[in-house]
Amino acid sequence: MRTFFPLSFLLFSVFVFSQNSNYQSLILDKVLTENANAVVRLDYMDIQLASHKSMKYTVHQVVTVLNKQGRQHARTHVRYDKESKIQRIEAFVYDRTGKEIDHFKKKDFNDVSAADGFSLYVDDRALQLRYTPVQYPYTMEFKYEVETTDTAFFPPWYFLSGYMISTEKSHYAITYGSDDIKPEIKKHNLEDLDITETETPGKIVFETKNIPAVKAESLSPSFRKIAPRLSVRLKKFNLKGQEATVNNWKDFGIWMDRALLKDRAVLNEATVQKAKDLVKNVTDDLEKAKIIYQYVQDNTRYISVQIGIGGWKPISAIDVDRVKYGDCKGLSNYTHALLKAVDVASYYTVIQAGSQKVDFDPDFAAMQGNHAILAIPYNDQYYWIDCTSQTHPFGFVGDFTDDRKALVVTPEGGKIVKTVAYLNEQNYQKTKAEYSLSAEGNIAAEIDITTKGIQYDNRFFLERKTKDDVLKHYKRYWDNINNLNIKKYTFENDRDKVVFKEKVAIEASNYASKSGDRILFSVNALNKNSYVPDRYRNRKQDFEIQRGFLDEDEFKVSLPEGYDIEALPSPKREESDFGVYECKLEYDSATNSVAYSRSLLIKKGAYTKEQYKLYRSFRKKVASADNAQVVLIKTKP
Repeated sequence: MRTFFPLSFLLFSVFVFSQNSNYQSLILDKVLTENANAVVRLDYMDIQLASHKSMKYTVHQVVTVLNKQGRQHARTHVRYDKESKIQRIEAFVYDRTGKEIDHFKKKDFNDVSAADGFSLYVDDRALQLRYTPVQYPYTMEFKYEVETTDTAFFPPWYFLSGYMISTEKSHYAITYGSDDIKPEIKKHNLEDLDITETETPGKIVFETKNIPAVKAESLSPSFRKIAPRLSVRLKKFNLKGQEATVNNWKDFGIWMDRALLKDRAVLNEATVQKAKDLVKNVTDDLEKAKIIYQYVQDNTRYISVQIGIGGWKPISAIDVDRVKYGDCKGLSNYTHALLKAVDVASYYTVIQAGSQKVDFDPDFAAMQGNHAILAIPYNDQYYWIDCTSQTHPFGFVGDFTDDRKALVVTPEGGKIVKTVAYLNEQNYQKTKAEYSLSAEGNIAAEIDITTKGIQYDNRFFLERKTKDDVLKHYKRYWDNINNLNIKKYTFENDRDKVVFKEKVAIEASNYASKSGDRILFSVNALNKNSYVPDRYRNRKQDFEIQRGFLDEDEFKVSLPEGYDIEALPSPKREESDFGVYECKLEYDSATNSVAYSRSLLIKKGAYTKEQYKLYRSFRKKVASADNAQVVLIKTKP
């Protein structure tokens, strides 16, 4: 599915064709430069809406880039397609005194494909200016004007475009021809801004000034959650010639079902019969679905297709069946068609995929989402499958689409449903090991690692990696062990139970430190968690732990002959709102060994900035305990 980025994110902004401005960067107010890598001097968009299928927007953005990190905010490219025409475009560059040092006209921009690197067919293009600054700070002024017949993705607005960037002046205006095309606007996080909102017949204007930058902090929420912004939609809109009128998500789903999905799930008789043969003698719908999903994984591959309406409308199931590839829309629709052939219900689902969890807004039905998956109803719950994956087990979507609100398209209309969440203890890792420590400080270990949930998602890829990649993975994972040598490894992937098991044998020289007659070593050699969030004197943002987890460890350490325990870390238990940590060590004189057990539970949650010090303190205690050392002393010559 074609990804759409807010125009104010892509270009931070908007239009005033004046060449007399003096954009000095030496006199910028400290309020704007503090914590900022760039300052948006002017962010201006003027939208002229003539009808539900005729829109023009004029953009003028001026950004002062203070350092190398700020370059990303002075973007100078505009996307277009068959429905969108760039009427004019130009850019100016000013030095720190405000003197113009470059002027770029339309002919100076490169006309390039807007391909994403993995799409087979893409007809989106972009005018792009590649500019390399010779000094900092500098100021980039960018102007363009676009006319389009597409109004489904109505330009939203961000008064502040991201972390570490401030805004000096922001102006967003919509002029509409009649009340029947007046857009709906939803406001987000505007409480602390001094915004002037002016509404007159046929026009809405939002203006504000001098918004300071927000400093990015450890575990800050995604900027979208805190950004002062506007969501905008038309009840009646046009998408590549497809017209729609929607008041809510139910209407939206009906439109998708009838306009974008209609007749897409038809298969030829031979394929229908093949599907029926695959599930012959199987009566349970969930077992049928697993068989069909495995067939799709074994017989198709993912290739993105983004031509015209194809950015949102799946190619037909017959075509996918013929060529054996498709994008997320095509493969989801194809799987839906195969399931329909064997009388198993499933629903096409649109979602915002990615490691950051982004919800569909239940109260604001507008075009959004960048991915399609499938929902299978069974016993009063949904099973979710990502049909683009050739490796994920049935019903497991991992951290790409977990725990977020998505649009499920049913014949009765659209429904906002939350996908499966993998919570805390469900993201599980168990490490069992036996390792021996020699008098020279060397170790040799046999290790078993079992993972479930998101931790499974982080590990099961290993079975498809080359030997070199696997060795690199373990050396990164156990980067606390110097001179590490991976002697052997095996993997077992239980796709039915969604459990991944690793057996690894390692050895390393000089793991322990020797000091005279003493040997010092950290008993937790194999799952040491040293993460401590950054320290802030005055934390500004609340913080978020997106996904919790549970690690449990059991190690048996055989000690070298001729050495006794001189110091053994005391048992430790730390319990907080954020999780629980526990570890203990027991010496067995009969076997001259130490038994080490440890567990770390981190809880998902949104927490206040006042709690941050407590969380940091908790993680410091965990890191310290994980690094605690055993001291051995030599008793025999």
